[in-house]
Amino acid sequence: MVEIDILAELSDMKIIDYRNTLTIVSLIEVLTEKGIICSNDVALKAQTLDAISEEQIKIHTI
Repeated sequence: MVEIDILAELSDMKIIDYRNTLTIVSLIEVLTEKGIICSNDVALKAQTLDAISEEQIKIHTI
């Protein structure tokens, strides 16, 4: 029974991850189409954030 619960939770997490990814990609597309940002801006910011630690990101966003 526990195994079934774990598999169900994993399935739910995959659905949530898909929806979050879809939302982010949609937002980037809309902002790009409106000329507010360019795709290079997103790539550069992702690269920058990936290079710093999680703690630094928390401080960076405050």
